[in-house]
Amino acid sequence: MTLVAIDLGTTNSLISVFTEEGPVLIPNALGDVLTPSAVGLSNANEVIVGAQAKNRLVTHPKKTFARFKRYMGTNRDFKLGRKTYRAEELSALVLRSLKADAEKHLGVTVTRAIISVPAYFNDVQRKATYAAGKMAGLTVERLINEPTAAALAYGLNSKDDENTFIVIDLGGGTFDVSILEIFDGIMEVRASAGDAFLGGEDFTDAVVKEFGTQLGPQFEKLDAKAHGLLRDLADRAKVELSQKEEVGVKFNTGKDQVKLTITREKFDEVSASLIKKLRMPIQRAISDAGMRAENIDRVVLVGGATRMPVVRQHVTRLLKLFPEHKLDPDHVVAMGAAVQAGLVDRHEALEDVVMTDVCPFTLGTEVAIEHKSGGFEAGHFQPVIERNTVIPVSRVVTNSTVRKGQTQIELGIYQGEAPRVKDNVLLGKLNIAIPKNPKEHEAFDIRFTYDVSGILEVIVTVHSSQKANTLILEGNPGSLSQAEISKRFKELEKLKVHPKDKAENAAVISRLERAYENQLGDVRSMISHRLVDFQSVLEAQKETDIELARSEMNKWLDHIENMDIF
Repeated sequence: MTLVAIDLGTTNSLISVFTEEGPVLIPNALGDVLTPSAVGLSNANEVIVGAQAKNRLVTHPKKTFARFKRYMGTNRDFKLGRKTYRAEELSALVLRSLKADAEKHLGVTVTRAIISVPAYFNDVQRKATYAAGKMAGLTVERLINEPTAAALAYGLNSKDDENTFIVIDLGGGTFDVSILEIFDGIMEVRASAGDAFLGGEDFTDAVVKEFGTQLGPQFEKLDAKAHGLLRDLADRAKVELSQKEEVGVKFNTGKDQVKLTITREKFDEVSASLIKKLRMPIQRAISDAGMRAENIDRVVLVGGATRMPVVRQHVTRLLKLFPEHKLDPDHVVAMGAAVQAGLVDRHEALEDVVMTDVCPFTLGTEVAIEHKSGGFEAGHFQPVIERNTVIPVSRVVTNSTVRKGQTQIELGIYQGEAPRVKDNVLLGKLNIAIPKNPKEHEAFDIRFTYDVSGILEVIVTVHSSQKANTLILEGNPGSLSQAEISKRFKELEKLKVHPKDKAENAAVISRLERAYENQLGDVRSMISHRLVDFQSVLEAQKETDIELARSEMNKWLDHIENMDIF
C-alpha cells in the first residue's frame, strides 16, 4: 500500500511520494503542488479547501480560516457557519484534500502517511498532528521534523560526502534550526532549536502595520473585509520586495482607492525585531552540537520566508557563509519527507542511507527539593531526557515519596528548559497509587521513552511491588481523547465538501470576487460582467467551454491583479 509524505504547512501544504526516480510532488486539482492551508464555506455552505478558500479570506473573512496550524493542540475554536472546529479538524480537512489529490494522481487508495512537523513542536502539538491525520482517514506512520526532512532532500544528492551543515527553516508560521553531520551515507542530527511562533506571516503583519501607519486614522475604521484585503496586498508586497527595491499597492478603503508604498530599506527596519529573534535559536543549536560557527561547512535555507533578502543577509553575516538554495525552499520539506517514506518502506534505492534525529526539548518531571531546615519545596524541574539527545531513547530516574505512608503521587510531566516547572510546558499529570508503607519512603522508577516521531511514553514502576504500569498522559492541555477523535472523524466524513472536479472553477470565482473587492469604477464593473459570463458558462455544463473560459479568465485575472502592484 502506497505510503505518501505530507508537508502540513502554516501557509501552504504539499503531498509527495517516493518512486524509482526519487521524490515526486503530487499536483492538486488546479495543477499546483502548493495547496494553501485554508478552509472556508462557499456561498452554498459547502466546505472549500485550498486556493478557493484562500481567495475568500478577503471577500468572506468570517467564513474562512488560515494560519490555524499555530493553534494545534490548543482549545482555540474556529466557527464556520453553524459548526465549530478545532485546529486539528481544519488541518484534517486540508489533509483530506491532499489525500484525494494523491488518490486521483496515483490511481490507488491512500491510507498511510508520514507528516512533517516543526522540530520545535511540543508533545501536545505532535499528538494533535496525529489526531488530524486520523480524522482525515490516514494512518500516520511517523512524524518527521521539518529541518530533518529538508536535510534528507539535500543529503540524498551528497550522501557520499563528509560535511557538517546547518538547516535554517523559516516557514509561514514556524522557525527551526538543525545541525547535521553526513558521513558514509549516514545523516545524523546533532542539535535542533527554534521558535514555534515565528514565521513569514509575522513579516506580513509588519508590512500591514506599516501600511496602517500610512493610512492614519482610516486604519482603525477598516472593517474585517478591508483588513483582509490590506493583509493580502501586504503579503504580495512582501513577496515583490524580494525582487524590487520599492513596491506600491493600490488599496480600496471602501470610499476611495489609495496608494501605499514600502521600500526594502523600510521593510528591513519594520522587521528588525523579527530578524533579531532568528539569532538565538541558531546560536543555541550550534552550542548544543558542541560546535562553533566556523565548524559549519554548508548553510541550507528552507521555507518560503527564506527568500527574503533581509533573512539571507542576516544568515550570511552570522555564519560567514553564503547559503545554498538550489532546491525550491517551498518544496524541499515535502521532498525530504518523501525520502523518509522511502526509508520506512525500505525502498531499494535507499539501502545505504541512514538518518538519525534528536529530541528538541528537555523532558522531565516535577519534584520537591528538601531544604536544609528539613522541609520540602515543590515546583522544581527534574530532567529525564535532555534536549538534543539522539532518538529513539529511553531514560530512567529513581524517585521516592516525600512522606512515609504516602499512598498516592501526582506526577507532573513537563517539557522545557527552565528550572521551575511553572515556566515549562505541562504535558500531563499522572496519578500513581503507592502501597502504604508507614516505616519507609517508597521508591519508584520513572522511565521516559521518546520515539522517532517525537511521542513520549511514561512507565512508572514501584520498587516494593515490582509492578510496572504503563501510563498514558491524561489531561494534556488541548488534546483530544481517542473516543473524541473517532467521533470527529465520523462527523468530518459526513461533511459535504466541494467536489474536487469543481475546485478549479471555484478558485476562479473566488479570485474574481477578491479582485472586485479591491477595484472601483470601470474596472470593478468589468470584473462584475466577467463573473456573470463565467458563471453562465458553468451553468451550460460543457466541459470544453469551461476549460477554455477558465484558462482565459485566469490570464485576465493575472493582468488585473498585477494592476494592484506597482
